[in-house]
Amino acid sequence: MLVELGVVEQRSKAVYEVLDGASVTDVARRYGVARQTVHEWLRRFAEGGVGALADKSSKPDSCPHQMTPVIEAMVVSMRRDHPAWGPSRLLYELERSGVESLPGRTSIYRALIRHRLIEPGVRRRKRQDYKRWERSKAMELWQMDIVGRFYLKGGIELSMVSGIDDHSRYCVCARLIVRATARPVCDALQFALRAHGAPRQILSDNGKVFTARFGKGPGPVLFDRICIDNGIRHLLTAPYSPTTTGKVERFHKTLRAEFFRPNEGVFATIEEAQRALDEWVVHYNTVRPHQGAGMRPPAERFALAEPRQVEVVEAEAPSEKVTTVPFRPPISRRVDGAGRIRLEGSLYRAGRWLAGESVEVNVADGLLEISHRGVIVATHAHIVRPGARKEPYVTSSPRRMGARPATTGTSVLRVVDTSGSVCFAGTTYRVGNPYRRKQVSVSIVASSVEISLDGQILRTHPIRHDRSKEFGAFSTPNGRPRTPKATAG
Repeated sequence: MLVELGVVEQRSKAVYEVLDGASVTDVARRYGVARQTVHEWLRRFAEGGVGALADKSSKPDSCPHQMTPVIEAMVVSMRRDHPAWGPSRLLYELERSGVESLPGRTSIYRALIRHRLIEPGVRRRKRQDYKRWERSKAMELWQMDIVGRFYLKGGIELSMVSGIDDHSRYCVCARLIVRATARPVCDALQFALRAHGAPRQILSDNGKVFTARFGKGPGPVLFDRICIDNGIRHLLTAPYSPTTTGKVERFHKTLRAEFFRPNEGVFATIEEAQRALDEWVVHYNTVRPHQGAGMRPPAERFALAEPRQVEVVEAEAPSEKVTTVPFRPPISRRVDGAGRIRLEGSLYRAGRWLAGESVEVNVADGLLEISHRGVIVATHAHIVRPGARKEPYVTSSPRRMGARPATTGTSVLRVVDTSGSVCFAGTTYRVGNPYRRKQVSVSIVASSVEISLDGQILRTHPIRHDRSKEFGAFSTPNGRPRTPKATAG
């Protein structure tokens, strides 16, 4: 009959066997444990007898870093006085108050949950999924955006033109406006330029007040003209990518929690609201510690900026330089599997980690800069081939962003064959299997062949045909006439 022995009984039998003269190695082998375990049993038996062989709790006798009730009460009190403060800010305030034996950030987070001051939630995206970036110095890049839904006492809704220095997180622009149209937005930009000087670059989304990238007009808009006249390079984010301007978006979250919500419906006029907002911005820049700036006020970083004072140009109307040069949106290319892009027949390396992504290319002063979501990822010397245009052709936007309208000009119609290609000037150009047997438009734009359907770009290829044959191709805009099949008489 099998008898199941308890844990204490088994350990005591092993101890008695060793005390009776058996070797520790043999006893450990019979009971399936290590020799060190048998020695531990012997030590515990010698100190406390058979009762000491029972399992003990793994809880330590003391924990120096455990949050005391006094510190927990301080955390709860500070959180109730400042609902916008998170665990990191609370830990910083405890340290600044001279509290010894500081708890960990996770301990503070759990204390807030216990007191139901925050609701635990699941992060939608992991931290490692975000590609963080930051300019190395202040005044190199400003992030600008527009935030709305701030109401005056009479229910009038206001918007705000906001601007954040990318390196220091210093708020360079916070102007309340009634309508987010071109003139008020540009007035806010010029106010920021007069106050702080001109940055080297400005990053914004693709709103119509910022760019004519997806607008119907030829461009550039007034915001672009101000940037051009003041020597500022205007960068645009990829469509539907708000994380690219994440710093100014995070500023909006702080703004809503600390200014918009407490002051909603308080001010009677926009002038009163602007004065209060200016006071809050001064506190944000000079007093409030910023986690992204090492828990230091943004003004300390911003003060290290290199002086770049320029005369702010009031752009009331397009200058001659702008009107005589046609506006071109940023050049877009898709990175191939080897991490390269092709421009004007030459290959440039962007990085294998960007394979399949769309990047923007800027060519100026003999340099070619490749940017991904507003961040320069590679810089190359621009290769100019003999006979190439001085300005590279601008391709369509990435397919996932939606096709841009086709370029107006001379074009011909061709029917896509069963292999998904069309023939133009004796050369085959790929269109795609989904467009087989459909009639598409083929045109020559700069040094490329542009294929479109219903006014939307499908494909763009570099010219591979004999240019001398284009006259014959354009003389038959509908292709070769089809000869009817002869019928039997």
